[in-house]
Amino acid sequence: MTRATTPSAVFLREGDTWLPSELSRGPWDPRAQHGGAPSALFAHVAETAMPEPGWQLARLSVELIKPVPVAPLHTRLSMQAARSTTRLTIDLLAGEALVARAHALMLRTQSLGLPEGLPGQLPERLLPLPADCTAPLRIPGLPMDTTSFHISAMQTLAAQGDVARGGPGAAWFRLKVPLVQDAATTPAMRAAAAADFGNGLSWILPAERFIFSNADLSVHLHRQPIGEWIGLMSQTQADRSGAGTTISRLYDEQGPIGVAMQTLVLRDRSAA
Repeated sequence: MTRATTPSAVFLREGDTWLPSELSRGPWDPRAQHGGAPSALFAHVAETAMPEPGWQLARLSVELIKPVPVAPLHTRLSMQAARSTTRLTIDLLAGEALVARAHALMLRTQSLGLPEGLPGQLPERLLPLPADCTAPLRIPGLPMDTTSFHISAMQTLAAQGDVARGGPGAAWFRLKVPLVQDAATTPAMRAAAAADFGNGLSWILPAERFIFSNADLSVHLHRQPIGEWIGLMSQTQADRSGAGTTISRLYDEQGPIGVAMQTLVLRDRSAA
């Protein structure tokens, strides 16, 4: 998609084709998308595939098989429906090439009269809240002066930790533009878009020397987020074998909403 000005959405839909704008770009290669962009698109496809209201996204497992290009894409969907659950498999293709695949679990919503004070509940909130944060999240070694998903499409606020030194950290994320032109950005889409930031938020290897991109993303939501802000509290582990993991607890301003997990592919930049 070529425009004289900054695009107004991350994706434009033309018939059966998804056209990603430059707002989908990731930090590792300007030709490839940030993982949050296709992840949120998968959430959109899963939710809009449901034939009736009353369903919520409980799990989204995304396999990033190849770098998802900033180029026209198509989706292919299969569905297995039951009374209380519906499972969807969604393929994302660039031409004939499969670049990503997602498995979504939709749960039929209901209203339960749960007792108060259930064991193991997490009533605490991620603090400070967005209104009390001022500094944007800026990850050392990643490009910050280009039109991209992590800079132009997403507003970020650092909440905990020192991102300049690396290690566990927490931050708030809010989409500044619609994910899909002329379509509502739902709470599940916001959660999927933000969840992919965990490995950058909690980096432990300098980005000038190493690549620590994720090969997958699994998001589990026990509650649909309320409001525009999604909080992540993330921690990364790495091994000399070239593998790593990032686990993130997900929040809205009222409290926990779920967890996310990423498998990292660690590479030396000179070798890559």
